[in-house]
Amino acid sequence: MKKWAAICAFAAIAVGASFAASEYRLLKTIPVGGTGGWDYLAVDESRQRLFVSHETQVEVIDLESKIVSGKITNTPGVHGIAIASPEGRGFISNGQASTVTIFDLASLAVISQVPAGKKPDAIAYDPSTHRVFAMNGGSNSSTVIDAASGKFVGTIELGGGPEFAASDGAGSIFVNLEDESETLRIDTRTLAVRDRWHLAPCERPSSMAIDRAHHRLFIGCRSRVMAVVNTENGKVVATLKIGDHVDASAFDPGTSLIFNSTGEGTVDVFHEDSPDLYRAVERIATHTGSKTMALDLKTHQILVPSEESGKFQILLFGH
Repeated sequence: MKKWAAICAFAAIAVGASFAASEYRLLKTIPVGGTGGWDYLAVDESRQRLFVSHETQVEVIDLESKIVSGKITNTPGVHGIAIASPEGRGFISNGQASTVTIFDLASLAVISQVPAGKKPDAIAYDPSTHRVFAMNGGSNSSTVIDAASGKFVGTIELGGGPEFAASDGAGSIFVNLEDESETLRIDTRTLAVRDRWHLAPCERPSSMAIDRAHHRLFIGCRSRVMAVVNTENGKVVATLKIGDHVDASAFDPGTSLIFNSTGEGTVDVFHEDSPDLYRAVERIATHTGSKTMALDLKTHQILVPSEESGKFQILLFGH
């Protein structure tokens, strides 16, 4: 992949009382250090911490001071981090070990390791059932864990390779099957697959974000489109062009902005005018390979990992 030579500018629109226009810009580069790859990021809103997967450990960054404040080690092949705030716990998927690490959100101390399916990747917390769902990319299944006790609840057979997942907070969790170009709706109480939706013209769905209030999924597809899906019936209501190799999406209910980060070195930003009407706002230039991202809902800033000149860092974008 190569960097785009220029940023594509789109007309700015009003996005709320505190934002006259989008126009995100680089505010700060947060040095992390070390080498090796990375995957998902997650924000603990209540403690203002950013958790960053980094090869065999999770880096913890204080979002107020913008410095690395801790590490969670022994997480080989780490992929994702799920935040279970009501239980005061975090959950890490370890792809090489095929386990889930449970840790204390306050102290960062490891509580236990739970066996998962083969190569767990994305991981999500469902607040309605207080359960955690690890998506096992190597066994086409999901391992379900009780967030409070840390005990194994069950395994869901998915019928395809899972990618990202999101909960609606009302008893359903949605997961992309990248190889099948489908999204599944799972009942988080019964652990049954309720619906299986084909996403054409979206192909190879990777990332996902959700607008719970308006029942919409925002799915980043490797066919260079974002698909907007109605969570009540599975209908694709809109598609919008994005960059190549998308791997993270985020939705900000405070501004109605949707973000899609891509390996090309871009973040494509859209505004939700209504549940069925969307328009491009801007394309933010990041770095080649910076395909993942996290959104801080408190500050409306986005955080993107990067490795430039062999140095691992986090790029902070905002207004």
